Amino acid sequence: MERSTASSSRSAGRADRLLTAPPARVYLDYAGFAPVDPRVVAVMRPFLEGGVGNPSAIHSLGNAAREAMEAGRIKVARLVAGPAAGLIFTSGATEANNLAIKGVALRAAQRGGHVITSAIEHISVINPCRDLEKRGFGVSYLPVDREGRVDPDELRRAIRPDTALISVMAANTEIGTVQPVAALGRVARQHGIPFHVDGVGAVGRLPVSVDEMGIDLLTLSSNDLYGPPGAGALWVRRDVKLLPQMLGGGQEQGYRSGTENLPAIVGMGVAAELVRTEWREETARLARLRDRLLTGLLAALPDSRLTGSQAHRLPNHASICLRAVKADAILMDLDLQGAAAASGSACASKTLEPSHVLRAIGGDPEEQEGSLCFTLGRWTTASEIEVVLELLPSIVSRLRAFSPKALRATAS
Repeated sequence: MERSTASSSRSAGRADRLLTAPPARVYLDYAGFAPVDPRVVAVMRPFLEGGVGNPSAIHSLGNAAREAMEAGRIKVARLVAGPAAGLIFTSGATEANNLAIKGVALRAAQRGGHVITSAIEHISVINPCRDLEKRGFGVSYLPVDREGRVDPDELRRAIRPDTALISVMAANTEIGTVQPVAALGRVARQHGIPFHVDGVGAVGRLPVSVDEMGIDLLTLSSNDLYGPPGAGALWVRRDVKLLPQMLGGGQEQGYRSGTENLPAIVGMGVAAELVRTEWREETARLARLRDRLLTGLLAALPDSRLTGSQAHRLPNHASICLRAVKADAILMDLDLQGAAAASGSACASKTLEPSHVLRAIGGDPEEQEGSLCFTLGRWTTASEIEVVLELLPSIVSRLRAFSPKALRATAS
């Protein structure tokens, strides 16, 4: 029994360190998962250990829970300069995107209508739009240029009399491109159409104001703010009406039923407040590291090119394409040497085809198979950047030497 207790204690200790400490290895996949800030965990801990009630309860513990939840709502809404009353807490960005797209479209036209989105949206936007198409809706997928940017004139031309919603992301986390959100918002406002923005990539890294940018619905993710995973929010302008997608007890103004995840909401609020006060200094530092990484990669790797926009790019994002080498092989080799990054080439259907984002921006399919994405974050250091710059050229050179094309050339 004593050995079992000691083992459990050691396991709990390991789990605690994993949750609260920055990663020990080279980690450049913050878009995939951001470690939770220890300051967030410290505030969340009492809400995980007891002493609070259900926010819907009328006793004193319920009142305390409700007050903590509303404090979190205010902090998150303040980050995007919107009224707290418009914020609906969800289980994450995927649920928020579904609620925004299907909630608005189905409320506006139960038997059909029209939605406009872009060809490079996250799959949690693309798939709800495909579901609407099955229900009789028309969906226009706006093309993008070689940098992944939507042209506001293309949006204007796509609008129809029955257009119920426009949904364009603030920034793409696969290629790093930032969209002209304010210009797109002006087009939507001129035509009186609700404008939804998936803000996951941009909020906390770029200034976002729902009023200044003409945003009517904005999706937020807790983990992308260094808060706990499994939490998110949808900010909704007061005059926009939604059809609820989660039915039950009527929580969150009736738009999202189910007992609220109070610890995660509290954590998301703390994370939002930290980002709001620290983002300028942090993003300036990350932009310098990003530029060092991009410059070094493009100089050291033959047949490489930048993907996405150079001028309109997330400050923490570096992405490139390489010829004659597969991204997955590079990533596995990097991982074996203690460095984590991501690929833009793997799609959800496991068909080994380039992603829908890379197809939309065009280019050589062979080149797209070598798409790499490095996302930096709060604990990224200059030494981590130098490690990747040292490792990657030799990895790419070795893999290219064993590529089918190289082997055929050697055999002949």
